[in-house]
Amino acid sequence: MKKIVAYPGTFDPITNGHLDIIKRGANLFDELVIFVAESNEKNPLFTFKERIEMAQCLAKEFNNVSVVSFKGLLTTCLKESNIKVVLRGLRTMSDFEYEFQMALINKKLYPDLETVLLMSSSEFVFLSSSLVREIALLGGDISKFVPPYVEKMLKRRTVNDGRGLCI
Repeated sequence: MKKIVAYPGTFDPITNGHLDIIKRGANLFDELVIFVAESNEKNPLFTFKERIEMAQCLAKEFNNVSVVSFKGLLTTCLKESNIKVVLRGLRTMSDFEYEFQMALINKKLYPDLETVLLMSSSEFVFLSSSLVREIALLGGDISKFVPPYVEKMLKRRTVNDGRGLCI
């Protein structure tokens, strides 16, 4: 039986830290599915469709990574997809506390679900989507923090609200 893992998030935008977790997760599991959350509560910079497109561009680099989108409870979507493992990255102790709480509540909602936590690589411990957005909005260099196509989308969005394309 294939070992399939879901990697959920809003990915606003996808960073090199996310990419690191995806690469490592893709090596650990037969299949990794990026679950892009709608999550309008976070006031995303990018539209739902754009965030899905960014993830799809990234997934093309792997033969065992795919992308789905979801609205509502992750556990509902995982049950419908018959996926029983969630992958999450940890940067700090505060991430652990949040992820521990989420793993416990998700287990109550979906008893068959297991959560796998991967420590971030040291070069990405400081990196978050919100910091990347802030740097981009203030005109800073984000090239070290995101894949090239995400950098182009961020520059277009923060300079003239243009739409980025997968390159």
